[in-house]
Amino acid sequence: MEIWDFIHEELRKENNVVLITVVERNGSSPGIVGFKMAVSETGAMTGSIGGGVMEYNMVELAKKAAKSNDSKSFIKKQIHHADAGQDKSGLICSGEQDHAFIPLNHTQPKLIQEIKETLDKGNTGILSLNSKGLSFDKNKKIDKQIVYQFTDENDWEYAEHIGVKPTIYIFGAGHVSLPLSQIFRILDFRVIVLDDRKDLSTFENNTSAHQKHLIDFKNIGDIVLGGEQSYVVIMTVGHKSDATVLKQMVTKNLKYLGMIGSKNKVKNIYDSLMREGISETDLAKVDAPIGLSINSKTTAEIAISIAAKVIQIKNS
Repeated sequence: MEIWDFIHEELRKENNVVLITVVERNGSSPGIVGFKMAVSETGAMTGSIGGGVMEYNMVELAKKAAKSNDSKSFIKKQIHHADAGQDKSGLICSGEQDHAFIPLNHTQPKLIQEIKETLDKGNTGILSLNSKGLSFDKNKKIDKQIVYQFTDENDWEYAEHIGVKPTIYIFGAGHVSLPLSQIFRILDFRVIVLDDRKDLSTFENNTSAHQKHLIDFKNIGDIVLGGEQSYVVIMTVGHKSDATVLKQMVTKNLKYLGMIGSKNKVKNIYDSLMREGISETDLAKVDAPIGLSINSKTTAEIAISIAAKVIQIKNS
């Protein structure tokens, strides 16, 4: 959201802005497709396309474009190799990435306002970039999160489904859920915490969660939306409720499913679920005991180990 707020404010002040978006990435490169920066003609900026000398050079190019009043969008390739000629980035990590430069001016604040309002309401839409500029459609659908096609400098198109945030569902609002919610809030996940216990202080005091639900763990199938943006962490008050949740989650299409507990506890739950008909193949998808092995002891350390594992899965 911050980048669209920034663009809207700069355009309101009648300052030209250039939106830079990483549209393609190959090999080892610091930017990820979808990374964005906005650069004003004043020199103010927000966002990142990967940092370092490459980002500095792209920012300088964006400043020149913003000051020139040239409205033509263009693609700029950056190759991370010393022998890359005019496209060399200054980096030596042997990859490359392409950037779309989209000039925006004071005639376009309504378009940016529409994007802002859509995202503010928690809705989604398709952001399209091409040689003619930027457009946004709340009703359009694409098969993938991001689609990019390049024929030549006058014939290219990038489409991105924006407003789709990864969502972490935390089953169990105990002490680990507090730092875990804080971490995932910082990581820009939607945080949903669920528990079946009334008057639980750690549930009531959790100000980092976007949503908190007091529920019956026996009926949670429709609460968790499946798909590539759904991550589930199971850490309820006891092994029986952990098993109840796991049984309903293990057959769902999730990006990540993890459960807290010792190896012995995990084995006992697995054995019980297999007797109920859950397959060993499905259980093999579960990260349990949960998190990266960092010898964590405190609740904060456990939360960090879980978050680290989720990030590893998310970015793999």
